[in-house]
Amino acid sequence: MTENVIDVAGLTKKFGAKTVVDGFDMKVPKGSIYGFLGPNGSGKTTTIRMMCGLLKPDGGGGTALGYDIVTQSREIKARIGYMTQRFSLYEDLTVAENLAFVARLHEIDGLRGRVEAALDEYELRPRANQLAGQLSGGWKQRMSLAAASLHDPQLLLLDEPTAGVDPKARRDFWERIRDKADNGVSVLVSTHYMDEAVQCDYIAFIAYGRKLIDAAAADIPKEVGLRTWRIEGGNLHEVYKELSGAPGVDQVARFGAALHVSGRDIAALARAVEPFRADHEVMEAKTGMEEAFIYLMGGAEDNFK
Repeated sequence: MTENVIDVAGLTKKFGAKTVVDGFDMKVPKGSIYGFLGPNGSGKTTTIRMMCGLLKPDGGGGTALGYDIVTQSREIKARIGYMTQRFSLYEDLTVAENLAFVARLHEIDGLRGRVEAALDEYELRPRANQLAGQLSGGWKQRMSLAAASLHDPQLLLLDEPTAGVDPKARRDFWERIRDKADNGVSVLVSTHYMDEAVQCDYIAFIAYGRKLIDAAAADIPKEVGLRTWRIEGGNLHEVYKELSGAPGVDQVARFGAALHVSGRDIAALARAVEPFRADHEVMEAKTGMEEAFIYLMGGAEDNFK
């Protein structure tokens, strides 16, 4: 049997009269990259904080790294690396000083050598004496990951780690995350970028505090059950209006110079797109993560209304 580094059930959190996380279940297999996908305000950060013992749930419970998230939060915190959504290190300290400070917090033996190794591993040495506040978003992100990994955690919790950084920095970041997973580190990463979600081994969609689906990344479109057709050609705005709400069409979305038309009723969907073959290029397409996410979000109820 696969060992789970996170195993929680029924996690619930309320702030005042609002339930921001509602009966959340999750199992994260050891050594996997688990994507936590959802829009801003969906409850991802609150759930992550409950999973690692930083926030006490109002209901439910479970374990992280074999420790109870409610009664053994201290043990969990000592064994995980947590990278927050906002830059949380000291901007008036240098890169090296920040890493040394974090190493002291974790009481790491051979502190100087560990910091030196991190500067080399994350290619931070040229910026070792630069104030953290002067770094670009990508370099701040790299330093934050180095700090979160200093004590060789068994589990990394990364909350929107690539928000606001350029595409190259995001690609470099994901290469490092994959390397860590290949070396046995389990990673839970929240994101709202679809191109990042497809790099995960497993994905849970969350919206308004509720889990919509939870499966292996490759199985998500099949689990949702959508079929998709792609339409290319002129006057797509009119095509969009005609197909929206048509029998068999559950959603229509613009993807660059094409429309993706999706539905669960295969025969009715085929009939809906058939009239457009005369003036447009119509072909069946593979349903992707974004179509699945848009479809699931369409049926989600906002818990703040």
